[in-house]
Amino acid sequence: MGNLDVWCPRDLLVTYSQHYCTQCRKYFSADLSDLAPPGSQYTHRVIDLAVRIVVEDGLPYRPASWHLWRDYRVFVPFATIQNWVEAGGKKGARADGQYVSGASIIASATLCRID
Repeated sequence: MGNLDVWCPRDLLVTYSQHYCTQCRKYFSADLSDLAPPGSQYTHRVIDLAVRIVVEDGLPYRPASWHLWRDYRVFVPFATIQNWVEAGGKKGARADGQYVSGASIIASATLCRID
């Protein structure tokens, strides 16, 4: 997504599938947690970059927010960056490879008994 060498921003239009189980009458969506955390407006890449700017470069939250906008054209409120940094210290960093695409569909499908 974007050019990794120059960090060109891209608008993502994500198409995902939704499935319906006729037995339990529930809908299941494709797992997108490898792209972004559930319910998040930002990708893992943006989150990792914002936290790295604050932690490694030592920028305060407000200048870090401005830095993301100026260099990458991604607007992230400074309070959001603060929440990400504080959550990283308490819960630990996100482990790459923890999320497998389609895992929720497989896990959800196992809940439905197919005879």
